[in-house]
Amino acid sequence: MIKNLLIDLDGTLTDPKEGITASARYGLAKVGHPIADTENIDWIIGPPLKASLAKLLHVDVHDVLAEQALAGYRERFAATGLFENHVFEDVAATLADLKQQGYRLFLATAKPEIYARQILDYFDLLQYFEYPYGSELNGERTNKADLIAYILQQEQLQPEQCLMIGDREHDILGARANGVDCVAVEYGYGSAQELDLAAPKHRIQCFVQILSVLEQLSG
Repeated sequence: MIKNLLIDLDGTLTDPKEGITASARYGLAKVGHPIADTENIDWIIGPPLKASLAKLLHVDVHDVLAEQALAGYRERFAATGLFENHVFEDVAATLADLKQQGYRLFLATAKPEIYARQILDYFDLLQYFEYPYGSELNGERTNKADLIAYILQQEQLQPEQCLMIGDREHDILGARANGVDCVAVEYGYGSAQELDLAAPKHRIQCFVQILSVLEQLSG
């Protein structure tokens, strides 16, 4: 019996493309590594950001250059980027419906919690969540498996009573590592091939379809 829903933010509830990519370009340019506007960097949306910046810089994730680029990213993102975002269709109404049905909703995002809370509050979505779990600014819990383990521990949740909803392989694999089933959303930033390889239990084409999945699971 599913009672608790762990829900990703970027690419699942909101489309943060403009804010994240513009802030990443700003951070990279600030450390002397600008990238062409024609280069598609949408793939950085979802996974731990410092690792993605390091990949674009061709350095190790622990390299000081990656840390400096991340600091530049945050400089722009905290002021402007987090609001360059929009909520996907039917998300607010579906969250309200889920809460009304008695499900407990927890945000589960690799984004720093301080930003995630601001975004949910800005779009009037914070009201639907028991708590908006995210990572720390020092990089702690950017790994989805670690984050989900932390949520289960903090809230004393049983994995078999939980369902993770997200758009990237990190959501699926992180949930599986903790004995939690996952629903993948196909409208986010995970490619069809990425989702095929990660093999989630369920897939949906729009957020409102989570209601049908839960109806099926409850039998």
